[in-house]
Amino acid sequence: MPSLPVAGSPRPERADAARNRERVLAAARRLFAERGVRAVTMEEVARAAGVAKGTVFHRFGDRAGLALALLDEHERELQELILRGPPPLGPGAPPRRRLAAFLAALTELTFEHRDLLLEVERASGARYRTGAYQAWLQHTVLLLGDDDALRAHALLAPLAADLVSHLAEQGVTAAELTAVLRDRI
Repeated sequence: MPSLPVAGSPRPERADAARNRERVLAAARRLFAERGVRAVTMEEVARAAGVAKGTVFHRFGDRAGLALALLDEHERELQELILRGPPPLGPGAPPRRRLAAFLAALTELTFEHRDLLLEVERASGARYRTGAYQAWLQHTVLLLGDDDALRAHALLAPLAADLVSHLAEQGVTAAELTAVLRDRI
């Protein structure tokens, strides 16, 4: 017997809507990788996905919303490792070691997906209002052990996509930035 939806929970996604969502994300992923996020229009994503332009706009709003949906996949993977993965990223290591592992993993994610993050950040600072950033901030506060959100923000600030993009253009690697961040802990 199928389960009933829980009150207040989102309605299950229709099968055709889920297929369309996956087609749009796959098309965006491919086009963004080939040409860069800023060079791709929502209309091109719709065409490549074989869906109506309105479907893409209705579902994702704009290119930043589409970039955020693509980032969500990678951020959920990192969150899962933080919650249930092996130490030192996951539980079981001392807080300082966990924080160093987390900053290294977040630096790698930021370097790898900086174009998507830039698109999200361009949407009037929307990055700082996402659930993922709030989770990273809370995790950092917890590992610092002092309830100082400002200190946590300052530790995460060098991972802003615009700075990471600039540093990458200057030849700085994720490993080099990670080493600097570790020194700040």
